[in-house]
Amino acid sequence: FSHFQKKRRAATARRQHLKSAMLQLAVTEIEKEAAAKEVEKQNYLAEHCPPLSLPGSMQELQELCKKLHAKIESVDEERYDTEVKLQKTSKELEDLSQKLFDLRGKFKRPPLRRVRMSADAMLRALLGSKHKVCMDLRANLKQVKKEDTEKEKDLRDVGDWRKNIEEKSGMEGRKKMFEAGE
Repeated sequence: FSHFQKKRRAATARRQHLKSAMLQLAVTEIEKEAAAKEVEKQNYLAEHCPPLSLPGSMQELQELCKKLHAKIESVDEERYDTEVKLQKTSKELEDLSQKLFDLRGKFKRPPLRRVRMSADAMLRALLGSKHKVCMDLRANLKQVKKEDTEKEKDLRDVGDWRKNIEEKSGMEGRKKMFEAGE
């Protein structure tokens, strides 16, 4: 039992040591990256932003301001073009990822909620607000003509169906049916 505990303690200590070594390595890597970024930034600024030398006369100062404004405008145009390019690329990326999902057959189903909705509102939602929707339930009913009602009246006059069955049941009813068949 104590042998097992010693092994367990050793494994835990080794795990802790590895963890701290990994953390120390990660800290040094992060510091190196930050220093490299700072050097890159200084190089970029030295290349693109020469040190400012202010001229003495008013006319030279105005020319310097005009040059700076032109530079600002060109940089602003570049920034705008880059933003538009980025938006276009992100939209294409989104479309391609959607196509990929469609091809795989995996769809993210949105969580559905139960909504109480009238038939008119449902049709309006399906067909759009442009279409006039009227859910008149009586509109599709069959029109009944007078002739149909007269036929039904004739059928009712035949009599009660129970009497017809009783007349035809038994031997007498079969005899009548046999005689009527002749």
